[in-house]
Amino acid sequence: MVGKPHIPLEDIRAQVADCTRCPLHEGRTNVVFGEGNPQARVLIVGEAPGKNEDLQGRPFVGAAGKYLDELLAIAGLERKDVFIANVLKCRPPGNRDPRPEEIQACTPFLREQTRTISPEYIVTLGNFSTKFILKTDTGITRLHGKPTKAGNFTVFPIFHPAAALYDRSKRVALEEDFATLGRLLGNEQPAAVD
Repeated sequence: MVGKPHIPLEDIRAQVADCTRCPLHEGRTNVVFGEGNPQARVLIVGEAPGKNEDLQGRPFVGAAGKYLDELLAIAGLERKDVFIANVLKCRPPGNRDPRPEEIQACTPFLREQTRTISPEYIVTLGNFSTKFILKTDTGITRLHGKPTKAGNFTVFPIFHPAAALYDRSKRVALEEDFATLGRLLGNEQPAAVD
């Protein structure tokens, strides 16, 4: 049995740009499709664009994005090595949580992105992406740092970098989880020099 053909990322991007499936399109400045390596071993999935992302049309460009860059370095990765996307492609007003109907309207795009990129690992950042990808009601606090096989992918839930900006105690868990990701990928980090 042959599966559906992969849709090129540029075609998916064009579909997202024209999307009017939910009311979020009315308030967007830019669609935040995602960016990175189209053949990445790691797909990072966040929740939804924030204000800075909506303005620039790029994922993780604010304070959480700067911290994500540091976390990627811990795993021996750079943005050019991964593909970064979100569950939602448009910013919810006031950065509120995504609503179920918005998730339902937007996730076919994420599914197609995932099929086309075909990563080995899907790193879910925070509750919304973790619950969607793993089809679970269990929260990120219990799931983070535990790789789970889901179909052809290994899903690796991690706290959202923004969580550590509000709760510094999550920094240790985030950094440990990204170090684990690096080990899973075979990216050995040089020993720290005193």
